[in-house]
Amino acid sequence: MAYTALYPGTFDPLTFGHLDMMMRASMLCTTLIVGVAENPGKNPLFNLEQRKLFVEIEINKMKAEGSISETVEVLAFKGLLTDFAKQVNASMLIRGLRAVSDFEYEFQMASANKRLSQNLETVFLTASEQQHFVASRLVKEIARYGGDVTSFVPEPISNKLRSVFKDNN
Repeated sequence: MAYTALYPGTFDPLTFGHLDMMMRASMLCTTLIVGVAENPGKNPLFNLEQRKLFVEIEINKMKAEGSISETVEVLAFKGLLTDFAKQVNASMLIRGLRAVSDFEYEFQMASANKRLSQNLETVFLTASEQQHFVASRLVKEIARYGGDVTSFVPEPISNKLRSVFKDNN
């Protein structure tokens, strides 16, 4: 049976934790859609097109190395996650858990999504040991004050963050 999974996120910025989750999630399904969400409520640092491009670049590198399935697609979306999941025929949502503190929010979201779309299951993956503390918010904070974020994000994103925050230091 073919399964399409959706791994949604703002990816602002994309981190090695996100990429690890994408790699692992791609092994659980026939097709993985990485859904880059507009999410203006989070006041993203990068616009939707930039974030989608960052994800596409890194996914293409991973495909070239053979570390991720060729059936991973990157799409941007606006609006309700459950509407987007229906649009791409996803039967599974992939959500990452870094710490126990993530669980309560993610559990509420999974319950709301289930109410909105009965056929959509949420699968939780725990962050890998090396990435469990990495959050995009933390990466932006470190970059804002001139800290080295190269161990958290791919080099093109690190360079872009340095450029964005160069006048802060």
